Amino acid sequence: MNHTFDILVIGGGPAGMMAAGRAGHLGARVLLVEKNNRLGKKLSITGGRRCNITNAEPDNRLFLENFPESKQFLFSPFSQFNVEDTFTFFESRGLPLVVEAQKRTFPKSQKAEDVCRVLSDYVYVSGNVTVQLNAAVRSLIVTDGILQGLETSKGAFYGKRLIFATGGLAAPETGSTGEGLSMLGSIGHTIKQPDPNLAPLRTTAKWVHALSGISVDNITLRFVQNGKTQHKAHGRLLFTHFGISGPMVINSAHTVRKLLTGGALTASIDLFPDLDLKQLDTHLQELFGQQKNKQLKTALKDMLQKKLSDAILHILEPSIGEIAVHSVTKEQRKGLVHLLKNLSFPITGTMGFAWSIVADGGVTPKEVDFKSMTSKLYPNLYLVGDTIDINRPSGGFSLQLCWTTGFIAGTHAAQSPA
Repeated sequence: MNHTFDILVIGGGPAGMMAAGRAGHLGARVLLVEKNNRLGKKLSITGGRRCNITNAEPDNRLFLENFPESKQFLFSPFSQFNVEDTFTFFESRGLPLVVEAQKRTFPKSQKAEDVCRVLSDYVYVSGNVTVQLNAAVRSLIVTDGILQGLETSKGAFYGKRLIFATGGLAAPETGSTGEGLSMLGSIGHTIKQPDPNLAPLRTTAKWVHALSGISVDNITLRFVQNGKTQHKAHGRLLFTHFGISGPMVINSAHTVRKLLTGGALTASIDLFPDLDLKQLDTHLQELFGQQKNKQLKTALKDMLQKKLSDAILHILEPSIGEIAVHSVTKEQRKGLVHLLKNLSFPITGTMGFAWSIVADGGVTPKEVDFKSMTSKLYPNLYLVGDTIDINRPSGGFSLQLCWTTGFIAGTHAAQSPA
């Protein structure tokens, strides 16, 4: 096997496959090095194995509002390859896309493996890309301050240019274990240590654990610290055996982690955000008037799922659900209204990297030239995807970042005169 190439791509995930395929398409001789026994291992399970390919916001400026800490760096790359280009890329290769709620975009087949297939075909179709699987990178070869190649479990490989697409620490069981960031740090790059940025949240409240599998829609979730609301979100919430999850919760995890460094944090669920306390109390009185001879737990079945209403009533008073509605006192009714508007429990942390959709951290953006995705420390080194510290929400934004940065790195690496 030839051990010298124009370009070495480290990592066979979404950004790496896009970069390798693009460079090969432009005529470069490319080696794609992957530690797993297949390409796209993490990609094949993303989005519940459906793969949220992108978010269908065609306006670059509006799209980049979802990257508040990094958008100033991203205007240049997104002017070269954006959401519309992603649609064209996949649909022109026989993979139609569908847009769902919140502009989340999936393959029409609803199969992440179909996305992997399209990218794998793109890697191989030019005939210019060699793929080396089961090859763990052990170190970088640097001579006189110049990157020359890689030492791997399959031997040494040399290239004029290197594209780092090793990913972050989310879902470590798929091979995302952080060695790439350590290597980049060893050659002088500033690395922000990764955090499980998009992950479910944990609580010690056993009544929350007991509701595992129950979901509630159109609720408002507040995070309260020192008596003040520090963060608020609206949407769907899923109770789990460890705490809470769902897109709204996961997208709040980054903020929650920061808040937890400042002390105890409480989550508060408003189950009826469209009604104020007085309106909800009036609604309850009307309901009680219609069902005054029924048990309280039965009367609430039209308002809440039984398991949830039973939990709320138990918090209010352990046996109150058994009494007749006409026996409920004004104070008890007011207490129920308060719980429906302020169902609170402690938040103790996130579920960590194993549960994380995205882990932030990586090379600081100030050390990257985003016009070409080159390192400002090494002109023949390109950084893509999760190797760069860019915080973003769930909803297709992470993969779009992979498509954009991978395409640009592949383009510029192949066209570089060096």
